[in-house]
Amino acid sequence: MYVSAFVKLLYWGVIGMENFQKYKRMYFMPPKVTYDWVKKDYIDKAPRWCSVDLRDGNQSLIEPMSLEEKLEFFNMLVKIGFKEIEVGFPAASETEYQFIRTLIEKNMIPNDVSIQVLTQAREHIIRKTFQAVKGAPHAVIHLYNSTSVAQREQVFGKSKDEIKQLAVNGAELLKEIAKEEKGNYSFQYSPESFPGTEVDYAVEVCNAVLDVWKPTKEEKAIINIPTTVENAMPHVFACQVEYIHKNLKYREAVTLCLHPHNDRGSGVSDAEFGILAGADRIEGTLFGNGERTGNLDIVTVAMNLYSHGVDPNLNFRNMPEIVENYERLTNMQVGMRQPYAGELVFTAFSGSHQDAISKGIKWRENKECEYWEVPYLPIDPMDVGRQYDSDVIRINSQSGKGGVAYILQKNFGISLPKQMKEAFGYTVKDVSDKAHRELTPEGIYKILEEKFIRNSHVFQIPECHFIQGEQMAADTTICHGGKIQCITAHGNGRLDAVSNAIKQYFDIDYDLDVYEEHSLTRGSSSKAVTYVGIKCHNKLYWGVGIENDIINSSIAALAVAVNQLEEIKNMKRSDGRMTEVLNYIQSNYKTVTLEKLSETFYLSKPYLSKYIKESTNSTFVDIVKQIRMDKAKSLLKGSGMTVENIAEQVGYENVEHFIRLFKKAYGITPVEFRNNIPKRMEQ
Repeated sequence: MYVSAFVKLLYWGVIGMENFQKYKRMYFMPPKVTYDWVKKDYIDKAPRWCSVDLRDGNQSLIEPMSLEEKLEFFNMLVKIGFKEIEVGFPAASETEYQFIRTLIEKNMIPNDVSIQVLTQAREHIIRKTFQAVKGAPHAVIHLYNSTSVAQREQVFGKSKDEIKQLAVNGAELLKEIAKEEKGNYSFQYSPESFPGTEVDYAVEVCNAVLDVWKPTKEEKAIINIPTTVENAMPHVFACQVEYIHKNLKYREAVTLCLHPHNDRGSGVSDAEFGILAGADRIEGTLFGNGERTGNLDIVTVAMNLYSHGVDPNLNFRNMPEIVENYERLTNMQVGMRQPYAGELVFTAFSGSHQDAISKGIKWRENKECEYWEVPYLPIDPMDVGRQYDSDVIRINSQSGKGGVAYILQKNFGISLPKQMKEAFGYTVKDVSDKAHRELTPEGIYKILEEKFIRNSHVFQIPECHFIQGEQMAADTTICHGGKIQCITAHGNGRLDAVSNAIKQYFDIDYDLDVYEEHSLTRGSSSKAVTYVGIKCHNKLYWGVGIENDIINSSIAALAVAVNQLEEIKNMKRSDGRMTEVLNYIQSNYKTVTLEKLSETFYLSKPYLSKYIKESTNSTFVDIVKQIRMDKAKSLLKGSGMTVENIAEQVGYENVEHFIRLFKKAYGITPVEFRNNIPKRMEQ
């Protein structure tokens, strides 16, 4: 065993990553490197933004958005404030073509918004692209071809001059067809796979394209530099951009645009350094969606500007709604730590952090501060639609309350009422203490299920029937102690009537103190979640109901809450938890161990041993042994198996050990038992 462990360590530590030797730096520094961009320490104005969610982001989805979803997403982008939106590759599929035509024919594009479409340098593709955008207020036709060394050599087998000529031919086609179509068009060119392209050659190709288009200040062209596969540190990219900025022809008539990807995790830095280096325009997506590791996250760059007192010209005041719509339409998720947008980015779980934030907010209120400067909060969360009480000052996770509530909400859609969080937090803490280990989300949900959803060990309510009169009448069927009885009671509503039936049956009294409900999932098949808190002797008892019908959900929650009352616990006929433990042992008698039982029921081994002994007057070992012996007797009587096979079948590898245990239990050996089958043992 120790040798094996050593070999594994040797593999991971010495052999595991030796393949680094097959890689090298693939980027090219400019012929002349300048660092003017380094002299700037902030961005003083927002760039032009272009969202590529509907093309670059959409093509990265496992299931691309439908026409209806894309239309809704487009409207959201317009509402946020994007004035330039890339809407697709119209020649790539009929869905993309139809989406663009729908936008135009339904007049969904505001006059101040430009749509952008992508095309290769092939005549029939370019012509279909122009057909797709015909009638748009303004369209940017985005032409591209790959220029990197790898693409030239491995994919196209063409020289630098031949690749440049492809770009020139495409630019001429665009210009020619645009004249025929007579629409409101602008042109954009991208040297695709730029990171693997010699910088001076990329500039040479871009300038050749610009010589065809001959842009003016009034009719600018866009040169777009993509980090198709990001391969350099961000300061290298900034130097490359600065070289392009200083060496492009028609510079005052050209919008220099960047399209950063995030393969090295530097998309935001590439964009910000690139703006300092001379870029005017940025392409990206909401929350960085895109192929492989994604694109630049426009939200982060825009909010970084905002945090420096610069107007980003985009509106993220209702960030939670934007996140919700984005996740619903794309089936992607925004990480809980995603800058500015994640669910926990403003949340302090540490007590000292909470205290500092609370005091900082109070200081700001008392001093009427002009500028935002609160500890641990780079911006005011309320500026993006978040709240101090629910998003910032949360219950400390170390107490087990806030963290547990978050896990339930995030993983299972369960949003506990404020008053219930504390009760459930203490329940989880108690289980964790006894198990002496961290609980998984599934384990936490199991605790909720056992104590607050399925806890009906005393009684159940299988059905109710209601009659509306001056008061609501409820015929409530109560199953208790092996008997079923129907109780009729009245109340102000259905739940009140059922509650009165329960009180009548058990002769108890309590108050319906808390009632909350929400939908667990979206859609017509969604389930209702109901939380009921009843107060008895100034103590709250909780129940949770999850059903397709809100009435059934409410009744289920009420029944569980009442099942918690001390007054009726004494009426319980059996220990439901111990029954589950014994059932588990019975089902797994061959392999069960105290450790496995401990893991299954989230109880520490010492506590579980004591619990079993007190509940059954037998030890765990004795219970397992008795089950195995009973099974052995059955096999000895009803099968022709050998004693050796029976020993193995009931969980004993050593047949002599099995024989000794059997003789100790019954006074005779297994063979003697089989030969005699004493009548007293058959009973």
